[in-house]
Amino acid sequence: MNGDRTGIVMITTGGTGGHIFPGLAVAAELDARDWGVCWLGTRDGMEARLVPKHGVDFDGLDFGSIRGKGIKRLLFGPLSLMAACRQARGVLKRRRPDVVLGFGGFASFPGALMAVARNTPLVVHNLDARPGLANRILRFGAERVITGFPGTFGATESGNPEWVGNPVRADIAAVAPPEIRFTGRAGPLRVLVVGGSLGAVALNERVPRALALIAESERPVVVHQGGEKHIETLRAEYANAGVDALCLPFIDDMAQRYSDADLVICRAGATTIAELAAVGAASVLVPFPQAADDHQIENARQLADRGAAEMILQHEVTPERLAGWLRGTTRARLLAMARAARALRKAR
Repeated sequence: MNGDRTGIVMITTGGTGGHIFPGLAVAAELDARDWGVCWLGTRDGMEARLVPKHGVDFDGLDFGSIRGKGIKRLLFGPLSLMAACRQARGVLKRRRPDVVLGFGGFASFPGALMAVARNTPLVVHNLDARPGLANRILRFGAERVITGFPGTFGATESGNPEWVGNPVRADIAAVAPPEIRFTGRAGPLRVLVVGGSLGAVALNERVPRALALIAESERPVVVHQGGEKHIETLRAEYANAGVDALCLPFIDDMAQRYSDADLVICRAGATTIAELAAVGAASVLVPFPQAADDHQIENARQLADRGAAEMILQHEVTPERLAGWLRGTTRARLLAMARAARALRKAR
């Protein structure tokens, strides 16, 4: 993506699809506007595989998360960060970006920190409704702080954050509104289950068992993305439950899957919330309970509080409760929820 361009933007983030796909959406838009783009992530993260496939120059650091408990992390975390910062400094010296754009997460921290140290302008984009540790620190050295949700840092915090919404891929943003998609639909509900780029074991276990409690004549048609590591276990869960479903390790045509679905059952990562709003999709949101600072609960509330989603905490998601909710809903209700979600779509 580089060459004779307006300038060079270095994107730094990684770890999960929720961080990577917004970066790729921005990379595509920057490329269309004649900017060069490069990416700094981790050598072992998903970004090392996904980013080069999209034609973006990639550099990987030897770095893992320094959060968590345990004596090993306490002792070696700072050493790992120092080593990653040295690597990041070398990449910045070689790439010479005009701007560094950090989307948060541990993978963004060394590159963003070294950008500040080298006086390279840093833009911090906080994707979640609650700021992560990296961005809480980096905002003090950032030239600009932007957020995916309003009020993320609070009105009294420094950095003058600006709410701009979260990046969404062009094909997803182009999905027809729910009023058009739902026209003429009949028969069983169409449910899309999305476990995220890493899969969601709780959804993989409980959704098949919930569907087994619904009479076959009333049972929704299901597409279930369960993660590459869990796909065989997921297929076995559906087989044991006696439920037919299309089980996929990963979804490449996400825009089409959103378009086809009446309901999405998923986690509440920031990118997912942005996509649900952009498309206008009804959802049952099950926040990941181990998410840092419970940020997925805050994300889910952005839709649930406005009638666009049903939020169920993971410990409350029993097969019986989920089956009862599915039995009690109608396509008309889901259309109303989808419209409420679409109303939250951030103007572009």
